[in-house]
Amino acid sequence: MEIKEVFKKEKELIKKEIEVKGWIRKHRKQKEISFIDLSDGTTIKQLQVIYDKNLKDFDSIQKIHFGSSIKVKGVLKKGRDTIELQAKEIILIGDCSEEYPIQPKKHSREFLREQAYLRPRTTLFQAVFRVRSIASMAIHEYFQKEGYVYLHAPLFTSSDCEGAGEMFRVTTLDIEKISKTGYIDYEDEFFGKKVGLSVSSQFEGETFAQAFSKVYTFGPSFRADKSHTPYHVAEFWHVEPEVAFCDLEGIMDIGEDVLKYVIKYVLKHAKVEMKFLDEKVEKGLIKKLKKVLKEPFKRVTYKECIDILKQSKIDFEFTPKYGEDISKEHERYLTEYFGCPTI
Repeated sequence: MEIKEVFKKEKELIKKEIEVKGWIRKHRKQKEISFIDLSDGTTIKQLQVIYDKNLKDFDSIQKIHFGSSIKVKGVLKKGRDTIELQAKEIILIGDCSEEYPIQPKKHSREFLREQAYLRPRTTLFQAVFRVRSIASMAIHEYFQKEGYVYLHAPLFTSSDCEGAGEMFRVTTLDIEKISKTGYIDYEDEFFGKKVGLSVSSQFEGETFAQAFSKVYTFGPSFRADKSHTPYHVAEFWHVEPEVAFCDLEGIMDIGEDVLKYVIKYVLKHAKVEMKFLDEKVEKGLIKKLKKVLKEPFKRVTYKECIDILKQSKIDFEFTPKYGEDISKEHERYLTEYFGCPTI
């Protein structure tokens, strides 16, 4: 049985025998009675397993390392704060090394970045990626509900889409040979011309919108911009709706509508994960998201924005000027000024 189902059906399962499988997240060993926190990845909640000296192989079970996978048969009981599984049998499925780096303590994100193949086992990354999975489902559900056609646009392209970003070049040519001769013959290239990874599916979306009226793409985009900030990533997943017979007001309506739909969907379907993120990662996160749902987005013209920025008397790093782009610091100020998402 999945641990998620155990918590979901705990009232009907109390005093009944069940079997679960998972990985040991904590193993607190004592002389007479020991405790295991078990996770199977179906929820960030961990099921506490209790086993005592009366259990067969008690001594060998105590030697099972943190991170190992086990199968547990036992009776579900109501504990002081949560449910507990009183083990009747614990079987080792896969042992784990004593050098296993993800120990039962708080690890920095910098450390976890160096343990990329193991970090999905941490509560933080399980919460984040489950929320991401649920948010992806919400995006598809919204556009399908609204009658859009889902378009799979190609990732190999010769177009930089109106200069949307620097492209990663894709080639089958011998780079070492080119570096020695300095000569490139694109006729020998796989596609017979320069090709890169897509920076946007806009052009494909516009083409299909003139046949289906409403389409959307949702997939990876790539940018080779050499700007190492939190706002620039080499690869990201991109939602791009394209709608025929629609003006700017209509597009703004869609943008606000889909964002609110996704937030509402995530708050409903990822309650445990969002509670964890609210308590451990960003205090007040849920309150902030609920505020977004309650209020209409503020819509202001470019001229209004520049006027507000000029009148602010803030010493911005980039001075706001008519005809110039609005920087991140300007966007942040405007959002705080209006107290809500701003278009």
